[in-house]
Amino acid sequence: MPASYGGFETFAEQLSTRLVARGHDVTVYCRSHYVSPRQLEYRGVRLKVLPTIRHKYFDTIVHTFLSTLHAMAKRYDVALFCNAANVVFVPLLRACGTPVAINVDGLEHKRKKWNWLGRSYYRLAERLATWLPNELVTDARVIQDYYLAKYRCPSVMIAYGAEVERRADPLTVRRWGVEPNRYVLYVSRLEPENNAHLVIEAFKRVRTSRKLLIVGDAPYAHDYISDLRARARRDRRIIFTGFVFGEAYRALQQNAYCYVHATEVGGTHPALVEAMGYGNCVLTLATPENLEVVGEAGIVYFDEDDLVVKLQRVLQDGALVNAYRQRAQARVRERYSWERVVDQYEELFARLTARMSGERRRNAVESEESDSVEVGERGTL
Repeated sequence: MPASYGGFETFAEQLSTRLVARGHDVTVYCRSHYVSPRQLEYRGVRLKVLPTIRHKYFDTIVHTFLSTLHAMAKRYDVALFCNAANVVFVPLLRACGTPVAINVDGLEHKRKKWNWLGRSYYRLAERLATWLPNELVTDARVIQDYYLAKYRCPSVMIAYGAEVERRADPLTVRRWGVEPNRYVLYVSRLEPENNAHLVIEAFKRVRTSRKLLIVGDAPYAHDYISDLRARARRDRRIIFTGFVFGEAYRALQQNAYCYVHATEVGGTHPALVEAMGYGNCVLTLATPENLEVVGEAGIVYFDEDDLVVKLQRVLQDGALVNAYRQRAQARVRERYSWERVVDQYEELFARLTARMSGERRRNAVESEESDSVEVGERGTL
């Protein structure tokens, strides 16, 4: 922290800092290749920076294992794990008396980046997530329905959040050679199931002088990213920015002409919700998760050809763009405000701590009664 990689990192920053502002004591575990070990605090949030193995299959799980070992000694009132892959460490904390909730994210076993072993592990993790933690958290109705139908497991549905704001910032966006309202924005980790290749191929067929900004990267997808750059090489309108965070990211979102979303796997996609909150006209791939987010506040496309047609129309109709910008921000205010998200997590944590306190009281009473019976029995001998 501050967030410098992806959606869960932004979620951790927003949730933790807002909980601290409400008077809670919060610790966030960070990876040493993203946060300096010397950084102990961020906006009132305690940071514990631990190492990991920088490898596609070990990065997350090794760091979570070390974080869990450290947390066991801290005896926190409650813990939140993110990503179903980390569920195998939940029993360690629960054994120490810490109640645990896990946000499972989307359906990771569908991601093309994983081999058969990775997909098998995620299927197992899904099943374990239905009974190892105290509470299962999903961030989309589609994911909630999936766990209920497949595993008969209810979950707490808490969506992702976004800020609602739009302001011009020409100086910031000019570092990428664009002007406000003169570029189409695409944001994601550059992995195959996020379909940056589809967006690039569609944009190459669109007649416009506006640019396409591809915002994002991926540490273990070098071949795919090379392919993307090769596809875009002959079109000077297409610009790769790499990862962008903080104020620069906000500026790119708030000054785009429109936003294209093409991700096909996952729950509530942070970049899509953020694009709506920052007042973008959004064009989104027609998946159940994406349709749940945009409702009537976005333009839906089904494939590359459909995106070409709809993007061409949007680029020629400013009135349509303005109408969808207003719809998008109204929907975020109604359903995806960060304050609402924090309210729901605060209620969840309160329930977990109250439940644990109740269990401890019952155990204490049962222990006293057992001791009383034992003393009484001894007195009769």
